[in-house]
Amino acid sequence: MSWKYFNGNCNEDQPEGLTKLPERPPWRQFLSRDEVDETKDKQYWKQLRDLARKDFRSIQRGKSFRVQLDKSGYSEIVDAVNAAIHLRRPLLVTGAPGAGKTSLAYAIAHELQLGPVLTWPITARANLVDAEYRYDAIARLQDAQLDKTRSGDDGDNETTSKEKPESKEEGDLGDYIRLEPVGTAFLPSLFPRVLLIDEIDKSDLNLPNDLLNLFEEGEFEIPELVRRKRRRGDVVDPNATVTVRTADKDIEVTIINGRVKCCEFPIVIMTSNGERDFPPAFYRRCLRVRMPNPTVESLLPIVRSHFDNADQSGWTKTEAHLTDLIGQFLDKGNKADRATDQLLNTIYLMTRDESPNQAEMKRLQDLLFRRLSEAD
Repeated sequence: MSWKYFNGNCNEDQPEGLTKLPERPPWRQFLSRDEVDETKDKQYWKQLRDLARKDFRSIQRGKSFRVQLDKSGYSEIVDAVNAAIHLRRPLLVTGAPGAGKTSLAYAIAHELQLGPVLTWPITARANLVDAEYRYDAIARLQDAQLDKTRSGDDGDNETTSKEKPESKEEGDLGDYIRLEPVGTAFLPSLFPRVLLIDEIDKSDLNLPNDLLNLFEEGEFEIPELVRRKRRRGDVVDPNATVTVRTADKDIEVTIINGRVKCCEFPIVIMTSNGERDFPPAFYRRCLRVRMPNPTVESLLPIVRSHFDNADQSGWTKTEAHLTDLIGQFLDKGNKADRATDQLLNTIYLMTRDESPNQAEMKRLQDLLFRRLSEAD
């Protein structure tokens, strides 16, 4: 039996998906599988897969991804993804802009049928708590004030407490809490979600260190829920539950005692353009791989996967010049600071019925093939 769960075969219309997982390493045990309600989990995954089937853009992005193989048919990317699945470790993917780092996450989610990709785009202001959950305290305060106004309790009347209507909590606390991409990825489930942490090298210096405990323990807490005690008289509910929204559209989940702990560690893909180094402690908790620079041989199947439905007359013309065009795109020395999108944009214009003439195409090619580091 092969140890590989991900093979990069994203061009299949109906991939089988991930039906079982390898055993977890003893040092990467989180919530027990027995503690997950299997019936609810099946319903959860049905909702997720229904959402994924409606996201045509993500499907196309996953299906068009192509793994670059060496002459022996080996791919370090495929091995790195499968090692991350076995070891329950995040994968740090580096490489040039446009090399396919982000598309790798969509390819994994599509091939293994793991629902929509949960994406956390990193900026200099990104912080972990905001990526775990959001608590809208202002909206809750406004609703509380509105409830008081509607009940006529403006503080000016002299009604005794016995004459006042029984106080009512302003909505449910869960109405004001939403799990963000990271928080949703760590929900307890029998299958892992795909979490994309995009361009982590743009973060401030503290974010990689903030991630260490989450990656090691696989859990976090929501203080607003931990502090809350659901009481019936003087009895404290030992398993206080609150229903909250998630990063997935129209999907809600129940949080117990304000703590979120994964059962299966998510498949975490962190991308980096190599603009900075990370602390050794961060590297120790990750697997690292570099996306290879594109070649003519690797770009040909990518182009064909995007233009398999192109009109035949335009495509025949493009096919005849495709190798030469890709060679110009790669600058013949493979040192061009360019993204694959620029090549696809150029070919798109060449395959239209109303495509530019040869002289116009030459000028457009100079425009579309401009280096990413080149000044305007």
